[in-house]
Amino acid sequence: MNIGNHTVVSEFVLQGFSSFHEHKLTLFVVFLTLYLFTLAGNVIIVTIISIDRHLHTPMYFFLAVLSTSETVYTLVVVPRMLSSLVGLSQPISLVGCATQMFFFITLAINNCFLLTAMGYDRYVAICNPLRYTVIMNKRVCAQLGWGACSIGLLVATIQISSVFRLPFCDREVAHYFCDIRPVMKLSCVDTTVHDIINVIVSSLVIVVPMGLVFISYVLIISTILKIASAEGRKKAFATCASHLTVVVVHYGCASIAYLKPKSENTQDQDQLISVTYTVFTPLLNPVVYTLRNKEVKDALLRAIGKKPLG
Repeated sequence: MNIGNHTVVSEFVLQGFSSFHEHKLTLFVVFLTLYLFTLAGNVIIVTIISIDRHLHTPMYFFLAVLSTSETVYTLVVVPRMLSSLVGLSQPISLVGCATQMFFFITLAINNCFLLTAMGYDRYVAICNPLRYTVIMNKRVCAQLGWGACSIGLLVATIQISSVFRLPFCDREVAHYFCDIRPVMKLSCVDTTVHDIINVIVSSLVIVVPMGLVFISYVLIISTILKIASAEGRKKAFATCASHLTVVVVHYGCASIAYLKPKSENTQDQDQLISVTYTVFTPLLNPVVYTLRNKEVKDALLRAIGKKPLG
């Protein structure tokens, strides 16, 4: 159907990993395995935190919320990606594409700001330990969690409204999910203004939380270095190690994906970068927080009966 010189597109076709045709079965097995580990790991973390009273603290509240968010985040993208790898992919309607993009943006931004809240929690715990329970009370934790989600919802609403007002002339999305840049490339009109808005928004939702986490850790490290005993310094660093590892990988992947010039990488490179934050990064929480975190490991042992309840 044509209106003027524009074709009215009612659905999109996600090209998926069309350049990796010979390796699709291998990719399917690898991604399915990682996906199942991610789901299982995050469900275990949320369950352990819920049932073990030793983990009913602000830090683990934020970890449980982050794990829940990461689980839903993968559910939004990965099942359709896996379907496309085994030839079961179907066209996606404009409404379906907008819905997927909305939840993807909401949860991605939510995760960024949850990591910031966790950084603030570590700052209060180390730099102001005597007032920790007063400052990080249940109300404050709930407000920080809801604030992270609200920012994600607001930005997603703005972005979706901007992108899906455009007329589209093509239906072949050069990606395995509905991300902003690949969808905007299908527009019949000049998208320079939309590109600028997208860069500004992406910069704010990545650089602002990343900057706040950086400030938190500057203050944390300066406080730790003032601790007299080597054992005390080691213990203080250990409480931050898991969070810092997740932060570096998470913001690193997000920065490479969304803050680089749009023409810098090929389609294949863009897809491989996307895989890191849609498949590998969500697996990071359960891996890091179970292998590196003594409290979570102890809680797991208590849950399976190999460690006495304290």
